[in-house]
Amino acid sequence: MAVKKVKKIFVIDTNVILYDHTCIYNFQEHDIVIPVVVLEELDIFKKGSDLINFEAREFIRILDKLSGDKLFTEGIPLGKKQGRLFVEVGEPKSDSVYHIFTQNKPDHRILALADQLRKEKRNREVILISKDINLRMKAKSIGIQAQDYETGKIRNIDDLYTGKDVYEEWDKELISKFYEEPCQVPREDLPLTREPIPNQYFIFKNRSVSVLTHYNPFTKNFDRVYKTVAYGVEPRNAEQTFAMDALFRPEVQLVTLTGRAGTGKTLLALAAALHQRKNYHQIYLSRPVVPLGNKDIGYLPGDIKSKLDPYMQPLWDNLSVIKHKFAPESSEAKRINEMVQQEKLYIAPLAYIRGRSLSNIFFIVDEAQNLTPHEVKTIITRAGEGAKIVFTGDIYQIDSPYLDTQSNGLTYLVDRMKGQELFAHINLVKGERSHLADIASTLL
Repeated sequence: MAVKKVKKIFVIDTNVILYDHTCIYNFQEHDIVIPVVVLEELDIFKKGSDLINFEAREFIRILDKLSGDKLFTEGIPLGKKQGRLFVEVGEPKSDSVYHIFTQNKPDHRILALADQLRKEKRNREVILISKDINLRMKAKSIGIQAQDYETGKIRNIDDLYTGKDVYEEWDKELISKFYEEPCQVPREDLPLTREPIPNQYFIFKNRSVSVLTHYNPFTKNFDRVYKTVAYGVEPRNAEQTFAMDALFRPEVQLVTLTGRAGTGKTLLALAAALHQRKNYHQIYLSRPVVPLGNKDIGYLPGDIKSKLDPYMQPLWDNLSVIKHKFAPESSEAKRINEMVQQEKLYIAPLAYIRGRSLSNIFFIVDEAQNLTPHEVKTIITRAGEGAKIVFTGDIYQIDSPYLDTQSNGLTYLVDRMKGQELFAHINLVKGERSHLADIASTLL
């Protein structure tokens, strides 16, 4: 006789909903409890143009469609093979929580409800789901099970796709084929030990002889990769050469560039965009606004432009590096100034894309590791005809308190898009900003 599986109860923290507004559908047959304090917090977050505000509004809309009297009593079913959704409106009772922690803090009210349910539903597992590590630690300290929200989280970050492969001791005759016209070698002519991934880059080397190549998924050929100079910016290593190649390939509509500070991710993307400016109606360069030290931009003086300028400054710095490669009176420098004035080159916070069409735009998203997987999806699904989207970032340098190396949108994007014919990825490994910056990035 089969033993009936007992459903678990998951208590959801506010930050999980702000991370993924569809989270309630990702717990299979188990039941979900939303504390009423979570709705109070969502009410605060629903106003604004940032993507986090969008998540709050979308969840409220979902809840409104599901809403009914039973939502606050016996719960409502979420669908076939799904559990039930409850909203708990009463003041939670937990002597152990209120004895240790202050009562009026939202996190502690959520904690108290989880503790109350654990004692009332002794035949069922009650688990608190939160992106807040500190809240999970508090829960565990009083015996409450607590877990991170795992949907979209990459298990083994060490195996994350790098975009390139290296073959040592390669046959010199095979290398020499790439130095002959038409500089292409069919896949079947190469004795590879690993099957190539669409738009993967390869280094074939034999001691002092080597060649940089790209696997074209459309022709099934390996093409030789040449060093391309874009608007005065010249690649300084193999990975930068690969990155520039991916940025120039018209059939590759989505590019991700990862790497630590100083590897040239944003500079390469911007230079490639400027070089191809005639192919696009606009170059849009943006980044998420993630205040350091949890200080909201409202604390800064001035109007909205003055508040946001400090966050956009690194993007202007990259543009300045390119401008300084030319004389002030040169046609290239004048053209950049004209593009900025005419908004053909537009630098603005990521939240400003809401409602915009991304057709025929070269769109660069910097610091993409500070986005959630759903935010990345929201951006890409806005891509229209003729658009090219480039995400850059360092997956080990995250400023958002509820994201980590495994759960951020950039890591998720690289993992999920691997193998798609319109996608290319390169992990840049060598810092080129300066020798000092490279040492600091490695040792400090």
